[in-house]
Amino acid sequence: MSQQIDFTVGALLDDIAARFPDNEALVYVDRGLRYSYRQFNERCRQVAKGLLGMGVKKGDHLSIWAYNVPEWVVLQFATAKIGAVLVTVNTSYKSAELEYILRQSDSSTLFLVQGFKDTDYLQTLGEVVPELAQKGEGELLSAALPFLKHVVFLGEGTPGGMLNFDQMVELGAGVSDAELAAAESGLSQHDVINMQYTSGTTGFPKGVMLTHHNVVNNGFNIGECMRFTEKDRLCIPVPFFHCFGCVLGVMACVTHGSTMVPVEIFDPLKVLQAIEKERCTAVHGVPTMFIAELEHPSFGSFDLTSLRTGIMAGSNCPIEVMRRVIRDMHAGEITIAYGQTESSPVITQTRTDDPLELKVSTVGKVLPNVELKIVDIESGLELPPGKQGELCTRGYLVMKGYYKMPEETARAIDADGWLHTGDLAVMDENGYCKITGRIKNMIIRGGENIYPREIEEFLYTHPKISDIQVYGVPDRKYGEQVMAAVVLKGGMTLTEEEVQEFCRGRIANYKIPKYVRFVDSYPMTASGKIQKFKLREMAIQELQLEGAE
Repeated sequence: MSQQIDFTVGALLDDIAARFPDNEALVYVDRGLRYSYRQFNERCRQVAKGLLGMGVKKGDHLSIWAYNVPEWVVLQFATAKIGAVLVTVNTSYKSAELEYILRQSDSSTLFLVQGFKDTDYLQTLGEVVPELAQKGEGELLSAALPFLKHVVFLGEGTPGGMLNFDQMVELGAGVSDAELAAAESGLSQHDVINMQYTSGTTGFPKGVMLTHHNVVNNGFNIGECMRFTEKDRLCIPVPFFHCFGCVLGVMACVTHGSTMVPVEIFDPLKVLQAIEKERCTAVHGVPTMFIAELEHPSFGSFDLTSLRTGIMAGSNCPIEVMRRVIRDMHAGEITIAYGQTESSPVITQTRTDDPLELKVSTVGKVLPNVELKIVDIESGLELPPGKQGELCTRGYLVMKGYYKMPEETARAIDADGWLHTGDLAVMDENGYCKITGRIKNMIIRGGENIYPREIEEFLYTHPKISDIQVYGVPDRKYGEQVMAAVVLKGGMTLTEEEVQEFCRGRIANYKIPKYVRFVDSYPMTASGKIQKFKLREMAIQELQLEGAE
């Protein structure tokens, strides 16, 4: 099926709840919470009325700083029903990043949980908004964040200066069905409904504006690639604040009447328990999550035979991991997806019946109703199959733009509506794409273009190397030099010279890493992307290359 869906997010839920009222929509194993689609829609309507009762209007920006709690997914639909924009805040952020997002997004309300891992959110917010402690009745007045009027707590109790979520919902008691209907009737599917901040691999994070049309259609087509129906049950251990959770997870399910089974904070044991207990047919994750599940000491004791499909995305999937997911987790129809937040997010995906080889060597082919081309990075001209260039896409999936950043938007989306991903790729004659690197990650050494991915693929063949990241560091003579950060397999030892010797005579001399460092792990974004710019910064300090840039 490749039709476009013209529903808003709220109208989509109304439609699905009418078609599959008794189907389970949302299940939280640890909380014993179960909503049918009828109940879930009713809860979202109730919360939407609470938002209206608090004074939220169409176009207002509401930030959420929380892991995968039930209120998160309810707010995703409740805000959409009244045309408010949900701004997703990375759970790993600290005070400076929180302040930046709240200020740049002009958020009028913040929803937050107690904290996450080593960060106390209440304490962090207190540092950013000291006025909260003195707040009396009425709206908040913050010097640093003049737009911020309300803070709503998701959890037990009511911290000073805040509303508890249940109190906010009660504000909707006097809001009629007619008032909610009036709010919904004023919406267009092309209104911005969601703002997600890109991980910021360069510069400050940018607020990607996504519309109802972007996320509903992308979610639908992602679900189609997994052959989802109302009988599917998806375990979602990836974060909601990222497109992987709220589009590949939530929207792929809701567009098909499937059941969502979220895991609040990733824990391999909780994922395995949820799959077994709820007979999940699908599971999502980045490769490191699948590895943690497969390597869990109790893995063999779980019955995972209900699994069929799911999505692995975020970084390259090692072939052995994919083999085990198919064989030992029974997910024979697992798919690989590729995209970026700016494309809401999936551009290409493998299909359920693709052979293993295509699932590990490519990121699949373009989604239905989407255009894709590979262009020469110098001339901008479209390239034939087999040639490396920049991957560009056009269609319903392209973002509205970056919030309050018109120049950045114009750089990303050209005059003909093509989104330039900044990713280097090769497409074969059957339309399957292979991502070969980032244009920005390209190393230019003495005028030679070096693609880190090519060196990484080569060094993966070394029997002692478990993982490898290659990046450029500044050099006075050549402009840049090649550096590799290597994670060794358990119990193995290797020297810098041995790595260089392994390369000699097998790859061009200028591609051989001048510097090799052995590390236990890499700096990551909360969504599982490796931050090469941080590796580069660390190397510049360690090698004292500050003056070479």
